[in-house]
Order: sequence, then C-alpha cells, then structure tokens
Amino acid sequence: MTVPLTLLGLLEREPSHGYDLKRHYDTFFGRGRPLPFGQVYATLGRLARDGKVVVGDSEPGGGPDRKRYVITELGATEVNTWLTEPVEAEPHLQTVLFAKVVLALMLGRPAEEYLDAQRAAHMRRMRELTEIRRAGDLADSLLADHGLFHLEADLRWIDLTAARLDKLAAEVRS
Repeated sequence: MTVPLTLLGLLEREPSHGYDLKRHYDTFFGRGRPLPFGQVYATLGRLARDGKVVVGDSEPGGGPDRKRYVITELGATEVNTWLTEPVEAEPHLQTVLFAKVVLALMLGRPAEEYLDAQRAAHMRRMRELTEIRRAGDLADSLLADHGLFHLEADLRWIDLTAARLDKLAAEVRS
C-alpha cells in the first residue's frame, strides 16, 4: 500500500485537513507505524504539484491556519485505477531466507543453525500475532491472520529446506 494513493483514497471519501488525514491513516492503516506529520504534508505537496489534489481555503484553527485538501478528477481516476488493478503476485523466488542458506553453505558455515534461529524468530512473531488476533478488533485480527499465514508458509519452507540441506549443500559446492 502506498501512502500517496491511500491519502488520495481518504480524500475521495471527503475533503480533509492534513491532521485529519493523518489521524484516519493511523487509525485504519498505521497499525503500530504511525505516519509522520512531515510525510503527510510532503505527500500532499507532491499530490498538489502533480494536479491530483487542490488546496482549498485556509481555515483558522487552534494553531496555524488549516488547509483543506480536495481530490481532483485526475486524483480520483488514479485511485480508481489503483483499486481495480490486482496486486501483482510476488513469486518470492529469491528470498533473503534462501540467499542466507545458500551463502552459509557456500562459505562452509552451519546453515542448520541459521534455519533453527530463523524458525525460533518466526515462532516468537507468531505468538505476538496470535495475541494481537485474540485481543484486537476485526482489522487487527485480519492483519494478524495475514502475517500468520505468511509465517506458516515460511516455516514449511524452513522445514523442507532443513530436510534437503545435505542435497542442497552438494549442489552448491559442486
């Protein structure tokens, strides 16, 4: 998910001030990674420069005057295109996990130890995500499930690779 397109989508819903956009972004998409105010306003500046938003009249607020941002037709078209195009499936044919295992084998280092350490790190993260799923709202639960499913796939790969490590080592060293 890209920040500019997400902010455009929030603006398509309703014209908003930068502060409100940040609050909505953090509520729905931030999930432990709040968007810095500087990034919000820098992104809005680029969107305005590119003709995807316009800045409405300034309104007095508790601090500096507040600008209301409004999406343009160009911005709405970009959001529509983004929402209707599927995300490209990533084949993950050259992952960091794979690269570390192969390099460990090439360098004569214990790839089994790396796989064991990675398995333990995945299990810790799975416990964290399981707790988030239990205690969180529906959005948190769905995001935790997404992460858990990816970690489960990685764990299956780790187990399969560990079982084939001798054969892979022979191929890598030949």
